[in-house]
Amino acid sequence: MKQYEVTFAGFGGQGVLLAGQLLAYAAIKEGKNVVWIPSYGPEMRGGTAYCTVVISDQRIGSPIINNPFAACVFNRPSFDKFMPKVRPGGLLMVNSSLINTKTDRTDITEHLVPASKIAMEAGSGKATNVVMLGAFVAASGVVAYETVRKTIEDKLSSKAAILQTNYTALERGFAIIPRQTAGSKA
Repeated sequence: MKQYEVTFAGFGGQGVLLAGQLLAYAAIKEGKNVVWIPSYGPEMRGGTAYCTVVISDQRIGSPIINNPFAACVFNRPSFDKFMPKVRPGGLLMVNSSLINTKTDRTDITEHLVPASKIAMEAGSGKATNVVMLGAFVAASGVVAYETVRKTIEDKLSSKAAILQTNYTALERGFAIIPRQTAGSKA
């Protein structure tokens, strides 16, 4: 891996910024160079929010990425905005619980992940971001699953009541990808 870019996008309150942070911290634990850039509207909860994470084995020349290799989209407006920006050959992770469409692009790999549904089954709808993070890690391999799990433990240990829910959400998100055929529009 020379450089990997991913955008997490959704409504404020869906935890897209935290998902990006957890990925960034996991990459740092693995000794990689990382940039995490958040963007959100003044309305915060309910408004649009997204972040870009750049992970590299080398120095990162610019944190500004117009066409990321991957996008994890949590809602329809984010799908409409970021799906066209994914680089050819890239990866699109779609929260199919809230987005009832697929891309017509044939030059990217798309994974439909019912992240909100899985999060509710894991114990909390607030864990949708962790489900999507787990699925992204499985699909991309950009960091190790165990590193992300340890990062969740480190960053959320003060919230013991939600720690097990997040472990379950991560595990179920990660597990959903192997059931899909690689490179398919699942």
